[in-house]
This record gives sequence, C-alpha cells and structure tokens, in this order.
Amino acid sequence: MTRLARHGAALLGAQIWNWHPLQGGDTAQTLLLYLNDGRKVVVKNGPDPVEEAAMLRSLGRTGAPVPQVLAVDEDAVVLQYLPPDGRLSGCWDDLGRVLAQVHTGRPEGDAIRYGWHADHAFGDVAVCNEWTENWPEFWARHRIGVHLDHVGPDLACQLENLMRRLPDLLPHKPVPSLLHGDLWGGNVLVSGSRVSGLIDPCCHYGHAEVDLATAGVFDRPSAAFYTAHGGVEAGYEVRFAIYRLWIALVHLRRFGATYMPLVAHYLDVAGAGRA
Repeated sequence: MTRLARHGAALLGAQIWNWHPLQGGDTAQTLLLYLNDGRKVVVKNGPDPVEEAAMLRSLGRTGAPVPQVLAVDEDAVVLQYLPPDGRLSGCWDDLGRVLAQVHTGRPEGDAIRYGWHADHAFGDVAVCNEWTENWPEFWARHRIGVHLDHVGPDLACQLENLMRRLPDLLPHKPVPSLLHGDLWGGNVLVSGSRVSGLIDPCCHYGHAEVDLATAGVFDRPSAAFYTAHGGVEAGYEVRFAIYRLWIALVHLRRFGATYMPLVAHYLDVAGAGRA
C-alpha cells in the first residue's frame, strides 16, 4: 500500500505526509492521501485504472456528479476526494434524479447497440462488453452465458433455460442508455442530503432498468427513488430479477456458495428455478 500511496503522489508531482486505506472495494486497493501541499486525494489501483477513468469521465459528461480524475496511468488513478458525510437513506430521490441524468448518455452516433468499447472485470471475473444489436442477446451472452462454465451442471441448466426465454422477457431494442453498471449503496457518495459522487463504475450502454434493479440487491431503495427516475414499467419484477441475477452470479463465483440462495431466489422470480 505504501508503494501505491507514493505512486499516487508522484502522478501529481507531490509529496505525501500521511495516508490511510478507505473502506469498500474488494477488487482494488483504495487510499486517502494527505499531500504536503494541503490537498487530500484518493488513489486506487485495480484491473484497469485507465478504463475506470474513462468511465468516470463518461458519467460526468452527462452532468452526473463524479469525482474529478486528477491523474491516471496503467497502475493507478488519482481522484478528487469527496467527503462521504451523508446517508443514502435520506436521499434516494436525489439518486433517482442523478441516475436519470446518467441515462441520457448514448453510444457514439446515437446507434442502437449495446455494450462498451472495452471489457472490464470484477477481480478474476471477466465482464464482457462486446457490442450487440439487440438487448436480450447482449444479456444472454455477456451477463449470463459467461458463467455457464464456472457453475455446476444443475445451475448451468437453469441458466441456459433462462437464456432461451430472454427474448420474451426483456425488451428487444430499448433505448441504449449509459449505465453505471455496478450501482449499489457502497458506490454512491453522499454529502448532506445530496448525492455527491458515483464511484467504481462498470459502464456499458443498455436498458436503464439495470441500474434501477441492481440498486436493490444489497439496499432497499424507497419508492421515491423510482419515482424520481421516472417510474417503472409493468412487468418490472421479472426484469429486475434477471438483472439482479448477474450481480448474484458474480458474487457466487467470487465469494462462494453463501450467495447460492440469492441466485436461486432471482431464478425463481424470473420463472427459471427448479420445479
């Protein structure tokens, strides 16, 4: 960690007088640096700091709050420090409005396509983002099918079942919105009663409901969250389960069988659980 702290300071041409680790994030080291010139900044490594910086800048171009990227290279990204002195429970409605801004982002040329210009990763779990021209195909191939070789045969069979049904369960060509891609409370910074920054993105272009769904995997958004975003469409329960299933599968592969009940729950809601 000392090496990362020194590297972050060097990227800014500064000296450090102290640092300490920040909570959150299990795929990267994240440190708060105190610089000799009085500044406080955040430095983190990870699977791809350059791509993370690009994602944050894409989110920021929509007008959504994100920490400013101060410096980046292949080993680390240095970010503006945003004090997390508020609680998300008091500003779910503001997060809904922020997400509505994020979701105004569109692929280059406003093309109807889904994906991202690069792949990503959660630790050793690859996140594939190859462009596709219809949404159920993207979700089947890159968010469910990629797990088939990494789970047992019974679960793989249920996942294949669901993949075959996705054209009937998900919209064929929804508006391709910019997505945060890994939205949960730990990736939302709050100051006072406002969202001050979105962090740790896993961006791609897709159905806006993905972010609305994943926000509820580990947290309990209030009704005001969905209302502020613009509401939810009929049948959202099944789609939410399908989108949340991806997060559950990633956690199953990274952290083990303790996440199997969550996977089973979302499969049941999606109508793909065991009879």
